[in-house]
Amino acid sequence: MTKLSARVTLSLLVNDMSETLAFYEGLGFRATGRQPASNGEWAEVRRDDLVLQFFTEPPIGIAEIPTASGTFYFHPDSVDDLANEWKDKVELAWGPEDMPYGMREFGITDPNGYYLAFTEPSGRSS
Repeated sequence: MTKLSARVTLSLLVNDMSETLAFYEGLGFRATGRQPASNGEWAEVRRDDLVLQFFTEPPIGIAEIPTASGTFYFHPDSVDDLANEWKDKVELAWGPEDMPYGMREFGITDPNGYYLAFTEPSGRSS
């Protein structure tokens, strides 16, 4: 059976590409691509192994406003270190805190309303 990687690249609709890129660059991501698309604009940012892509015009079948039905979870080496690095750059939506399901995490919201959570095992569960 073919093995799948845990690596996923999100491709997200955004309201304003310049604002979105400035937000992520402020968190230590670097732009690795930006170009006009058939209608709109496309860009990519990276930080370490994490890659995010953005586009400004939805393809057929995609909602016309940025929306997600859940939270995107990422797994840094240290939740507390990352939260300390970002505490003066972005408002934390929650945490860092130990959750009842055994994870330590914090969350942020990007300019498009996407919730991003950063998590690691806490060693404690209720």
